[in-house]
Amino acid sequence: MGPAFAVFGLIAAERYINQENTSLVTTDTSDSILQRMMTLHPKVIDLTLDRVLTLLERLGNPQDKLPQVIHIAGTNGKGSTLAMIRAGLESMGKRCHVYTSPHLVKFHERITIAGEVISEVELAALLDECERLNAGAPITYFEITTCAAFLAFARHKADYCLLEVGLGGRLDATNVIASPAMTVITPISKDHEQYLGNSIAEIAGEKGGILKRGVPCVVAEQVAEASQVIGTLAIERDSPLLQQGEYWTIDSRENQVMYRDQSGQLSLPLPRLIGAHQVVNAGAAVTVLRQLWADDIACVRALRDPQWPARMQSLENYFPEVPVGGEVWLDGGHNEAAGAALAAVLADMPSRATYLICGMLNSKSVTGFLAPLASRISGVTGIAIPQQENAFCGEFVANCAAELGINADSSDNFRTALSRIFSRDRRARVLICGSLYLAGEVLREIKKNDLT
Repeated sequence: MGPAFAVFGLIAAERYINQENTSLVTTDTSDSILQRMMTLHPKVIDLTLDRVLTLLERLGNPQDKLPQVIHIAGTNGKGSTLAMIRAGLESMGKRCHVYTSPHLVKFHERITIAGEVISEVELAALLDECERLNAGAPITYFEITTCAAFLAFARHKADYCLLEVGLGGRLDATNVIASPAMTVITPISKDHEQYLGNSIAEIAGEKGGILKRGVPCVVAEQVAEASQVIGTLAIERDSPLLQQGEYWTIDSRENQVMYRDQSGQLSLPLPRLIGAHQVVNAGAAVTVLRQLWADDIACVRALRDPQWPARMQSLENYFPEVPVGGEVWLDGGHNEAAGAALAAVLADMPSRATYLICGMLNSKSVTGFLAPLASRISGVTGIAIPQQENAFCGEFVANCAAELGINADSSDNFRTALSRIFSRDRRARVLICGSLYLAGEVLREIKKNDLT
């Protein structure tokens, strides 16, 4: 988890009055409180629900006071699917609380209250309250900040609460909602094996831990091992499955997609989010919306209107290093499945020399990520992710690329790498990728330039 960045120009948080008329006052910024919270547990990740449930009880069990919850797990596509569901619901005039992770530029992005990113004043007050009631007990950064999000959501009215699982599902801090309205499982692949297991079946068991008795679960297309595990869990928990290929299908045709479920057929626009994998995410989102009685217009808006940065986001207009005719794209994908998805995206784009600027955390497989891309790219520049001690150095990334037969070098930072690539090829396509933390650094640089 990276440090938070207070961008609202506030030096200290002001008074915040919650709905119970309790005055909460703190003289700390959210940044300083978050820094302290990082020291409350020796591990960044330590999966269990015990610490979360203890603190939530001290806070008055806010998780039991939320509006209808839609809980989303999976390896890839959680955030994109959530963004589409949100776009569809908000087009109907529904107000949504949203919880996602990690953030890209500032921590506040993780918590959206009834459609608005949480303010610095309210965030600092909530974090202070959680810190005080936790009373120094061991708890991870993600766990205590998840408690703060639930506290925020419980104190504001909304129609829905969209929760993205942080890691896994069964023991994730978000998995404390007794009766969500719906659950969603996006495609499952290998990732975070050190926490979730070394096989797809083990990982699916962790992701499937969000299934609840009697609560329908929308399931995107899965490999056979994952599908079998999810099916078994659904039977054990009496959770109805709305599976792709059985309950619903979605296929792209030229400039549209055709969606079908047991209620009929819809012709929809191609998703605004780029890539064939987004069609699957769109199908899951539309299935959720139709279960919530959304009309056809809301389903169209779900695909047309979502905002989700760092998913094949075009950036060439933001950097002076990029000549006219050059392209720059940003994507936060960081595992083998993401590499395959990006390779498919590049295959569908007009042909031109494509170069990666790649930085990755040392918990990821550089070779696994780059292997699907090898035949689609002309070169890789490896860089270290700034302010991330657990990131690979640029030389290591470059060496992994070279072992795959890819032309590779390394650079000190992405700006230098951009300049070097475009000095060689003014019409190059550059994809900055490998980590959401790297994506956050790039977007932070853009914001810094916009403010100067």
